[in-house]
Amino acid sequence: MNKIRVVLIEDHDLTRIGLRATLQKLDGIEVIGDARDAASGLKLLKSTQPDIAIVDVGLPDMSGIELTQHFFNSMDTQQTPQTKILIMTMQDSEDTVLAAFAAGADSYCMKDASTDKLVEALHLTVNGNSWIDPVIARIVLQQTQKATTAANVRPDTVAINGLSPEYSHIVETYPLTRRELDVLKLIVDGCSNAVIAEKLYVSVGTVKTHVRNILNKLCVSDRTQIAVRALRAGLVA
Repeated sequence: MNKIRVVLIEDHDLTRIGLRATLQKLDGIEVIGDARDAASGLKLLKSTQPDIAIVDVGLPDMSGIELTQHFFNSMDTQQTPQTKILIMTMQDSEDTVLAAFAAGADSYCMKDASTDKLVEALHLTVNGNSWIDPVIARIVLQQTQKATTAANVRPDTVAINGLSPEYSHIVETYPLTRRELDVLKLIVDGCSNAVIAEKLYVSVGTVKTHVRNILNKLCVSDRTQIAVRALRAGLVA
């Protein structure tokens, strides 16, 4: 099995050195380079073409979000980017999170995440999925709650606006119900199906049905992807 080739772009020396030392100890992961600013980071990405880059938001010359934009904009329009971008930061503000995904970031991880969580994020991201920190997922839920109910949507459902054409017709036809939104909140809070059932006074079987409906309506395959899909949908006005 090939090792995951990682590049670190982080301006804080202790954080960068510590992160590199931690990752180098892990099986299946190889740190092939690091940079302390965006300009050097972009050159490193182009020269090494890693599987994934862990990028800090607060770089000295430009933000990690701008770096992500520059990186993807520098590619040929016909080229599929092989390098995945994982934004790592202490910032969990709504604007920063949404801007990161709009720029093309694949995953978003908080700096205080455990090593196990980071490794999980790296593996999922490299395999073509997106990983989003549970703290960030709550922002998605807040935006979902703020979404305006469309005139043609039933009062007991929640409108999700901004989905790409291939998904929007599905959600328009089968919007999330209020109960499904309740289940979604508890999923993001880390509750198991059994706990959700207890909190909502329903059976575990009913919870499983709601979870399956949510996954189907948002065209995703797991719980993490629910939040990612909502972020990429651009729920904010």
